[in-house]
Amino acid sequence: MLDTPVGRDIKQAHVTHQWKHDRPLIECRIDPLGRYVFASAEDNSIQRWAFSDEVKTPLIAHESWVFAIEHSLDGNWTVTAGGDGRLIWWETASAEPKPVRTIDAHHGWIRSLAVSPDGKTLASAGNDKVIQLWNIQDGTPLGELHGHERHIYCVRFHPTDSNVLLSGDIMASLKQWDVSKQAVTREFDCKPLHSYNTGQKVDFGGVRAIAVSPDGKYLAAGGLHKASNPLGSVHEPLDLMFDWESQKLLQSCVAEKIRSVIWRQLFIDDTTVMAVSGGTGGGLLHFWSPTATKEIHQFKLPKHARDMDLHPDGIQVATTHSDSILRITKLAPKTA
Repeated sequence: MLDTPVGRDIKQAHVTHQWKHDRPLIECRIDPLGRYVFASAEDNSIQRWAFSDEVKTPLIAHESWVFAIEHSLDGNWTVTAGGDGRLIWWETASAEPKPVRTIDAHHGWIRSLAVSPDGKTLASAGNDKVIQLWNIQDGTPLGELHGHERHIYCVRFHPTDSNVLLSGDIMASLKQWDVSKQAVTREFDCKPLHSYNTGQKVDFGGVRAIAVSPDGKYLAAGGLHKASNPLGSVHEPLDLMFDWESQKLLQSCVAEKIRSVIWRQLFIDDTTVMAVSGGTGGGLLHFWSPTATKEIHQFKLPKHARDMDLHPDGIQVATTHSDSILRITKLAPKTA
């Protein structure tokens, strides 16, 4: 059970800070202790902003864009990954961040990272169709999971069970893994998140975002649908809500009249999903319930959004944007 923070009101969301970089921003994550927000940029860097004084510090080592950032649960380590196929460990709070450990982990892009709820295991996945498992403290390899036939877009651990990992690919195949046995145990039917355009001859969509509710009752899989012109960004955000035990599809939640993609989503309590979308329709924070077909609320961000993360206080949300700005949105009433 995840308690709702005192004072949170999603319908009173408002932007409180806008921190500027000089290149468009991609991924963002807030460290578990709530001290910093890390954001990757199109100059191959990661930028670290401190919540206390808003000072920006660069992390330089990758040779391509960084598509994934995660932290050890104790807050000591930040791990980054990107198009160069490398995993790089950094000391999260170092005054002058330098790579502590670099691993050539995958052939091609790494698109997603996930940390197990016991804080021991890091999962990485991407274009080589393999999920790699690592000891997050020292980088020791722990195993490989094989089974996807196409690019993997997203990996996420179950919030309370470190032996359960979920992964989704471009073909909307969402697999549940038994980590100890390195085997698939179940698959969820996410076909509406995939489309094939015969004219452009492209597969499009896929499982871009996975979340499981803190109480383990619901699974959400997000991405896009109605891709009538994929290369022209003609499509709509779609979130599929499943009952975890039965795997029954409960709701297909559509953000209507918006041309964008769900990039990430989180359960902010047992029955509320917060998702970020971005595209030609701009940037939005969406709020859904597994029991409702329409959005509970929608908050329009100033510009095209690419990623988001929730602060440990449960109220502040970081979002990265194509206009090179990292924004902090507060899910609470404005104060004088």
